[in-house]
Amino acid sequence: MKIAITTSSFARYSDEPLDLLRKRGIGYVLNDKGRVLTEDEARDILQGCIGVAAGTEKLSRRVLDACPDLQVISRCGTGMDSVDLAAARARGIAVRNTPDGPTLAVAELTLAYALDLLRCVTRMDRELRAGTWKKRMGFLLEGKKIGIVGFGHIGRATAKLFTAFGAQVAFADPCVCDSGYQKMELDALCAWAQLISLHCSAPQDALPVMSAARLERMQPGSWLINAARGGLVDEEALFRLLQAGHLAGAAIDTFTREPYAGPFVGLDNVILTPHIGSYAQEARIRQEVDTIKNLLEELGK
Repeated sequence: MKIAITTSSFARYSDEPLDLLRKRGIGYVLNDKGRVLTEDEARDILQGCIGVAAGTEKLSRRVLDACPDLQVISRCGTGMDSVDLAAARARGIAVRNTPDGPTLAVAELTLAYALDLLRCVTRMDRELRAGTWKKRMGFLLEGKKIGIVGFGHIGRATAKLFTAFGAQVAFADPCVCDSGYQKMELDALCAWAQLISLHCSAPQDALPVMSAARLERMQPGSWLINAARGGLVDEEALFRLLQAGHLAGAAIDTFTREPYAGPFVGLDNVILTPHIGSYAQEARIRQEVDTIKNLLEELGK
């Protein structure tokens, strides 16, 4: 009996998740590529495995159909966009994720982006290193109107942090009603907020949530943060509005194509990071432990 662990850096900071497998006598194979697996590589590593501690590799119908022994997909993370859920259901494969592990890590990172954008910290750091001593006037977070798109675990945790700083929070999420915060339709939220932060999954139609029209509805001088998923933002429209000065700045952690090497790198008012939302050691360890516990729970049914 064995499982596959397809994330590229599993158990780097703690052996606890692997110890859970060893105690149950379950063998495992690891992703040795140091990157996200291709579909063919995922298919190959899953051969003979009854479960997978999955990363962000694409587990398509083609992959699942080629893995007849697979019983459980335990996603190390929250997003399920990479898993063909219909194909998994058709094959009787249980699918789980770990919504709690990365919650605080992403929420705190979002707060850090907001403070950085409002006070121009990264921008002035770049300028000073290049020999320019220029004091840029920033803004306080207190009193700002914060629009959160997607109000699940991470969206709610982010709202709590912003509220503690005296910001006014509203959200858009068709699946959430009673949350203690003001709910708005997305178009109205875009026009109301001074800062929009995305915490939603990619829509099934694959169209960007923040389309060109919605980005244009945002207030002049406002900010956008995407620490959720690539593909949520019309990147061409965002670049144009940032370059034109309609938007004051953006922080982008996830991109339509990764690794990212596009035109945002030439803008001074953009913070770019390489998809690090859950990259806090404590969060990573909890996420990995929850991944294995979910897997063992399903196999024990």
